[in-house]
Amino acid sequence: MNRYTHFKNQVLKILLFGISSFLLSASSFVDATAQSILTASSKRIREKFDFNWQFHKGDIAIKRAVKAAGYGGLTDINVKVETNKDAIVAYTDVDKAATFKPEDWKEVNLPHDWCVEGTFVNDKSIGSSPAVSGYLPGGIGFYRKEFEIPETDKGKKISIEFDGIFRNSSVWVNGQLMGNHQSGYTPSNYDLTDVLRYGNEGKNVILVKVDATDYEGWWYEGCGIYRHVWLNKTDRLHVDRFGTYVTTPVVSPDEASVNIKTNIKNEYGVIKNITLVSKIADNKGVIIDTKTSSQVIEPFSTTEISQQGIIKKPLLWTPETPGLYKLLTEVSENGVVVDNYETTFGVRTVEVNRNGVFLNGKLYPVKGTCNHQDFAGIGVALPDKINEYKLKLLKEMGSNAYRCSHHPPTPELLDMCDRMGLLVLDENRMLSGSEEGIKDLKAMLYRDRNHPSIFMWSMENEEWIQGTVTGARILKTLVDITHQIDPTRPVTAAMNHGRNEGGYSDVLDVVGYNYGDKGLAYVKDHEKYPNRVEFNTETTSFISTRGEYKNDWGKGYVSNLGLWQPGWGPLPGEDWADVVKYPYLGGLFVWTGFDYRGEPTPYQWPCVTSHFGFMDICGFPKDGYYAYKAAWTNEPVVHIFPHWNWPGKEGDSTQVHCYTNCDEVELFLNGKKIGRQKTTPYTKLIWNLIYKPGKLEARGYKNGKLVTKDIVETTTAPAHVALNSDCTVLKADGTDVVIIRVAIKDAKGRVVPTAGDLVKFSIEGPGKIIGTGNGNPSSHEPDKASQRMAFNGYCLVLVQSNKQAGEIRLKASSETLKGDEVIINVQ
Repeated sequence: MNRYTHFKNQVLKILLFGISSFLLSASSFVDATAQSILTASSKRIREKFDFNWQFHKGDIAIKRAVKAAGYGGLTDINVKVETNKDAIVAYTDVDKAATFKPEDWKEVNLPHDWCVEGTFVNDKSIGSSPAVSGYLPGGIGFYRKEFEIPETDKGKKISIEFDGIFRNSSVWVNGQLMGNHQSGYTPSNYDLTDVLRYGNEGKNVILVKVDATDYEGWWYEGCGIYRHVWLNKTDRLHVDRFGTYVTTPVVSPDEASVNIKTNIKNEYGVIKNITLVSKIADNKGVIIDTKTSSQVIEPFSTTEISQQGIIKKPLLWTPETPGLYKLLTEVSENGVVVDNYETTFGVRTVEVNRNGVFLNGKLYPVKGTCNHQDFAGIGVALPDKINEYKLKLLKEMGSNAYRCSHHPPTPELLDMCDRMGLLVLDENRMLSGSEEGIKDLKAMLYRDRNHPSIFMWSMENEEWIQGTVTGARILKTLVDITHQIDPTRPVTAAMNHGRNEGGYSDVLDVVGYNYGDKGLAYVKDHEKYPNRVEFNTETTSFISTRGEYKNDWGKGYVSNLGLWQPGWGPLPGEDWADVVKYPYLGGLFVWTGFDYRGEPTPYQWPCVTSHFGFMDICGFPKDGYYAYKAAWTNEPVVHIFPHWNWPGKEGDSTQVHCYTNCDEVELFLNGKKIGRQKTTPYTKLIWNLIYKPGKLEARGYKNGKLVTKDIVETTTAPAHVALNSDCTVLKADGTDVVIIRVAIKDAKGRVVPTAGDLVKFSIEGPGKIIGTGNGNPSSHEPDKASQRMAFNGYCLVLVQSNKQAGEIRLKASSETLKGDEVIINVQ
């Protein structure tokens, strides 16, 4: 090589090095900029979409614009409603868009149940039979919302998730029909990416039609978008919907193995090389294990990635110690996080076998209640706080389990059961092998299978084809699907007939007994079918009206003294005696924790709610509540009834009943000893005596020592209203709720058990009254009102915060009584 050539090569090297350095520098700059942009936009956004909707009650005839290529859907959804002699018409074409009249609609926030706002009717011809909707007619309604999507969201995947619409809903966005969903109890999801307007393209409008003229159950089901709605934004490379599955197949005191399955969805048209990082965090947020996997995801495909983690010295989940962990999922491409996802899970083992229910290897009797989802004042549109309040009441009386009767619940309720500690029997609505029925079952399973609170799946409740060959075939299909999607939990069905016919029970892991025919059928079957695993899916069905001690067929009231009892279930507490005697039954679910709208038994009109709960629809305890509190808690319990206000019955023979878990109870009337009785577990005590006004006192003894007492007194006339709120501080988020119990008391501060005074409410500050109730199963007063009659001494008012801070003052007044006031701080 000559000197010139050497010089030329050196120059070329320098130039190439410089160019390479420049290119590397530029590339690093571009990559850094891109990473900055991607990082800023990669975070998954889950936006609550509950506020600022408009609602129109009644049907709308939607006029479609005809396109040159055929029927293209609606060109716009700026809906104007006009009423004429022919129909209500929604004009949706461009020429009519400017004529939208807001006054045709009312502003609402979700969750919303328009049925509860209606007027009670006694007309079965419109589908409002007592078994269906509590004499409140359903119908059709429309929801509409305008919203903006920023220009920066272009390129993202944007979808909307409805947790629950009752029922038969159709959704349009910007004139495009997105789809239809029949079920009122399973979630629906729509990809909006292609039909949205971004930035300066204009506002978006969503229209939802809800047709609640038909029903799915035989109880009050409500009408409308009654659960939360979410707007989800992700990268086109993301964790799929319900895309993680966490199990703990091996658990010991030293460690738990954690199996993680993650479905990654690639909606790009090119191959993606991704890195999946799964971090396990404890309940303090400390990362205790991290797993990393690399994977090639093909275009327009979904790939499942499996990983295995370890938790040392795991905190085992139980209702008493509901410890939780979190799986933090990160999906990265070229070192840039494009999606993140959180999954809450718990570490525990559950086995249901011939000997009972075993939680973490120990026999664990299930103390459960069946529950529908409605509540006083609000129908089925429950704010999260109300669901939490109901669960809190159940926990306080000793319950450790919740049966979702008879459909999947709102997902927030399952989150609460995980956190508060309640086992859950999650129940499929319909025994259906149709495409729609299987889709609904899968939605429940994929959505709910990570919840540690769920210990068993139920495929159906009391379907008429139980015990038939056709029913058994359909059931086997559903059981097989359930085992495939979640092999970690047993499968049952709640059966009131046909258990030993048609091979129906043979396809189940656990045979569910609803009541057991009062002849201990489950005991006989335990011996007759040596391979059968049994569980009490539904037991006591005691009927009573809070505070009533005689049957009144005219008013529709049932005595708490057991003067009328259905033939299919034992008395309160007595069902627990079977579980103690036959532990292989695993426990039970009482019918029900709370009264609910619809299914008034044994009465029909004027009754509009059931009598089955051991709490009324407001959550006020009935006498039967104390039978379970005595059976299910270690707290000493003595509860005597009836009340002691019986003018005109002086000198009459009367009975005093008592629920207790004490060894002995001694009864006194006006200081005079009536008698002392030894107790038989789970059976109430009864004394016969002559009625005299005054003070009735029951003293409970354990091991010969006085441990508790209960006093019932004859009161004087109502003197004042007393308010008792469950909290004094609300969040200024427009959703938080305070539950205010209202009692009518005499001059000595004793609740007057027969009081029925009208209480009026007024409110000042950043809040609103969202409902009232009183537990009267025959009350036809409007729930959405600023007043309520007390029923047997009590009523209830619900107040919801606005989105601004301040002080709420709620005042209660009654015409002849002294009023009261509560102050709630909103912050």
